[in-house]
Amino acid sequence: MNSFFRFLSVALLVLASLSALPATAQLYEVRPGTTSFEKRERDAVKVQVDGTAQWTRDFWQSWLKDNYNIKLKGSGVMGVGKKDVLEARQTPISSVSGKLMDLFATVTSPSDSTSELSVFASTGPDAFLNPDKTPSEYAALRNMVQSFAVAARLKAYKDQVDQAEKQLKDSEKEKDQLNKDIKNAQANTSSNLERIEALKKQNMENVLKVRQDSVKLLDNARQLELRKLQLQRRKDRLSALDRK
Repeated sequence: MNSFFRFLSVALLVLASLSALPATAQLYEVRPGTTSFEKRERDAVKVQVDGTAQWTRDFWQSWLKDNYNIKLKGSGVMGVGKKDVLEARQTPISSVSGKLMDLFATVTSPSDSTSELSVFASTGPDAFLNPDKTPSEYAALRNMVQSFAVAARLKAYKDQVDQAEKQLKDSEKEKDQLNKDIKNAQANTSSNLERIEALKKQNMENVLKVRQDSVKLLDNARQLELRKLQLQRRKDRLSALDRK
């Protein structure tokens, strides 16, 4: 397929998938909020992104590992022991604070196609970052989540393009297979028609031969009776000669 038309087809598929997304001004918009943790409301930084909760959990963890060398705990092993709160205890986040911090995150699903990431942190027991008490650290945490939101948007769109390209390739394969099936069916039909015509001709020849053989059978029956009579006469003559 011409590269321009391939690109156009992929673009149309991506636009179609994007048009199906819920319209919301909050998508990829980082904002302050709160989340419940240890039976108390904690100040957090929140952002809604395209993708399921599991997709966001996985990408948030890989993004932190790649960009901050932070490994979150809470995913369990093969889904066993999975926790609602992802956390990294006593970890250095120099872009947020010079102190060791406890970093936490939760992911929820406002809809089937979007998820919300809530990130919060503390520098000690009950010392959670707060926009009023720790404005610099809280702002730095917000910037980190904003960087993640940008990366998440790019990855979501890239995944959508990859999916659209796969769907396009699958459609092209299906088209090729259908064309092949049609050609095979047409060839089989043509062959079957030729065989049908040959069978029709053979049937007509068979009918004619049956008629001819039936006539011959009647003639054969007459000749058989005649020869039986001839045979009996000769036997009778032979017997008469033997008696003399």
